[in-house]
Amino acid sequence: MRIMGLDFGSKTVGVAVSDPLYMTAQGVEIIRRKQEDKLRQTLARIEELIQQYEVEQIVLGLPKNMNDTEGERVDKTLSFRDMLTRRTGLEVVLWDERLTTVEADKIMMEAGIRRENRKDYVDMIAATLILQGYLDLRSREKKED
Repeated sequence: MRIMGLDFGSKTVGVAVSDPLYMTAQGVEIIRRKQEDKLRQTLARIEELIQQYEVEQIVLGLPKNMNDTEGERVDKTLSFRDMLTRRTGLEVVLWDERLTTVEADKIMMEAGIRRENRKDYVDMIAATLILQGYLDLRSREKKED
């Protein structure tokens, strides 16, 4: 069994999955859609990936503002969470994703990925960072028990 991490954007969803031991997160793909409010195919693809990777839980990035307020993207993310829960029956954990895109951009810069090509990877790397943060917290909590 694995955990899936998602970075939900206006036209893309970055997807990552954990290894079976819940230690590391790996980027899987970026699901793209033509219109922001057209989610049927996106949800169907996520369901396929859940089956393929035997996912038991989902971690969804919550895009709060830097001052800890919630904007329009948070509302859309919460609606997406509700759709995921209904369609998959899995627990969907919300994870503060502030600065993950900035960190993803930094990682790509250090890796030598050209600026014009970064948009091809940023959402998947952000999903990986979201999931890895959750896995790290989970691991620390287990050690404390």
